[in-house]
Amino acid sequence: MARDLITYRRKRLVMEDENDDVPPPPSISTLHVLVWRVKNLTLPCLLIRTSSLLQLAPLEAVLFDVDGTLCDTDPLHYYAFREMLQEIGFNGGVPITEDFFVENIAGKHNEDIACVLFPNDHERGVKFLEDKEAMFRSVKYRIVKEKLEPIKGLYKLTKWIEDRGLKRAAVTNAPRENAELMISMLGLSDFFHAVILGSDCERAKPFPDPYLKALEVLKVSKEHTCVFEDSVSGIKAGVAAGMPTVGLTTRNPAHLLMEAKPAFLIRDYEDPKLWSVLDELDKRVGVKSGAD
Repeated sequence: MARDLITYRRKRLVMEDENDDVPPPPSISTLHVLVWRVKNLTLPCLLIRTSSLLQLAPLEAVLFDVDGTLCDTDPLHYYAFREMLQEIGFNGGVPITEDFFVENIAGKHNEDIACVLFPNDHERGVKFLEDKEAMFRSVKYRIVKEKLEPIKGLYKLTKWIEDRGLKRAAVTNAPRENAELMISMLGLSDFFHAVILGSDCERAKPFPDPYLKALEVLKVSKEHTCVFEDSVSGIKAGVAAGMPTVGLTTRNPAHLLMEAKPAFLIRDYEDPKLWSVLDELDKRVGVKSGAD
């Protein structure tokens, strides 16, 4: 039965994040099926997947990626890449697809993207990425970005973090100008104690270096710090740094994110799975929950 439940929860986590109807697990009684459905399928799987976060008590720090984790900027990045690559005749002038963007661009550092797009002309790739970032920050895109909404529940979570006096940092592969622009537009410039860039480290995400640097800057331990990420590259970096990493299914498919071994996946920061864990962390350190 235990093996059936473990096998089942892997499938269920993917189905749940794809908003499918999930059947109860095999090999359990009718009574258990009833409890399973009444509890909305959360408790057994949550206990299996969130134990790593509960071991963080007392929590000291929270680390966030920026694009796709604080707000959904991927559509803008995708549009910029699609238009500019088509203009230079990339892929025979055929626009790149969203699948191509997710697999080869989303969440990656610009140096790595340059190698993917221009494997035989790295200098051209670097120049293209510089032009793309300038376009992204142009007046035209700034007008669009001002209409962006934060990921649902973001300010609820940032208040929870502030109320408990936890340290926090933004850790991103984005250029500093982009990261600081997005953080400022979200009103979080004073929230973050540090902004760590992949370009400031020897290796960017998916390597752990940016997250390890964040621990060093904040003077906290990985045993009491968690990460929020939305890309395969980012989740791999957080996990490789030795920290439980919560994945957001903002744009990237759940089954791809699961391959990076996140602690668990959430749709946004109002997801009941997340708050169940945060409430339990509060109980373990004797803090009255302020989630509601």
